[in-house]
Amino acid sequence: MNQTFRSLRHRDYRLWAGGAIVSNTGTWMQRVAQDWLVIQVLTHGSGTAGGITTGLQFGPILLLAPVAGTIADRFDQRRTLMVTQAVMGFLGLVLGVLVVSGTAQLWHVYVLAVLLGSASAIDGPVRQTFVGQLVPREDLPNAIGLNSASFNSARLIGPALAGVLIAWVGTGPVFLINAASFVAPLVMLHLMRPAQRAPRVKPAKGSGGMREGLAYVRARPDLLAIFVLVGVIGTFGLNFQLTSALMTSVKFGTDSAGFGLAGTVLAVGSLAGALVAARRGRPRYRLVVGAAFAFGVLASVAALMPTYALYLVVLPFMGLASLTLMTAANATVQMSTEPAMRGRVMAMYMSLMQGGTVVGGPFVGWMGTRFGPEWSILVGSIPSAVVGVLVGVYFLRRARVRVTYSWKQSPHVRLVPVRDDERDAAAA
Repeated sequence: MNQTFRSLRHRDYRLWAGGAIVSNTGTWMQRVAQDWLVIQVLTHGSGTAGGITTGLQFGPILLLAPVAGTIADRFDQRRTLMVTQAVMGFLGLVLGVLVVSGTAQLWHVYVLAVLLGSASAIDGPVRQTFVGQLVPREDLPNAIGLNSASFNSARLIGPALAGVLIAWVGTGPVFLINAASFVAPLVMLHLMRPAQRAPRVKPAKGSGGMREGLAYVRARPDLLAIFVLVGVIGTFGLNFQLTSALMTSVKFGTDSAGFGLAGTVLAVGSLAGALVAARRGRPRYRLVVGAAFAFGVLASVAALMPTYALYLVVLPFMGLASLTLMTAANATVQMSTEPAMRGRVMAMYMSLMQGGTVVGGPFVGWMGTRFGPEWSILVGSIPSAVVGVLVGVYFLRRARVRVTYSWKQSPHVRLVPVRDDERDAAAA
């Protein structure tokens, strides 16, 4: 089988991937329909209401991350996913029925957003670590890359389908379709018989499991460095939907079609990054650092583009760099973490990657409104490049190597071990 899709040779992973593409498409359809319902139907143009809905949906991951991680490590992951997927499907069904019946109100959406966010907060760490039961360790980076490819493929398909359906039949049926899409992963999970490839050591009961996870991360400076990097970039740099809306509408004066095209171009780059990641072997720290720095530079370039066309040219490269960063960091954290601790560690990782948006999003939006759309990107891109450099320096010192340059020899950039006498001189 092609190296890019080698994880598909495993039966359970094929089932998982098939259910995921259907469910992810439905989820993206619901995201678009929910924004339209809140902003255009229930409030007639309130961006504040849309922001509150987003905050309510993604806020729970900050509060529930420790509990979610302990659940991922303690309970059977397949059964846990069946519960969370069923709950999320049911919530989509409730919202769809409310809208179709004409009884939906804004507070209904707020309540359902909190409940959906809570279910997603528990589902996320379990979903991330469950793949380790479906493929052998050597195929884990490939499986993570294919998961990202599935998510970004749905990101291309879902919003387009939602836009057509909203124009044709309204938002209610879109929510009902999303609810139905959860049948696919539930059926696939039922058919799976994943092998437990590593012995499971259940975490301590109560808050003890959370403390074990925190102690494990504190004792791992390499994980802390990646967490710092991911936290900064996740909070200030990965606000694409908001920054793209400001750039396309305010700076370049395009309509909704221009905004949609920018999202599609960015998603194409992200999909390419996911497929490249799927071909790669075990990622290394230098790839995470390099991708972070590249993302910071490319995002800064995008912010400074004088025309809409040039802005579109840079977006796919920015999407490729951001997806490379996310998949490389994800795989590095998972593969360097003991299986018994993986759920709790990934819960902390995801709270930094996704939950930071709740804090960073409003700040990024304020910067873009106060100082211009370019600053909605620059406020994230500049710190991304800086933290990439700082974390890179840390890993170089940790590995006791230094970077040398030579324009006359190939390769031009080399990593050279630092001798003991050089370290002594530097310390003096």
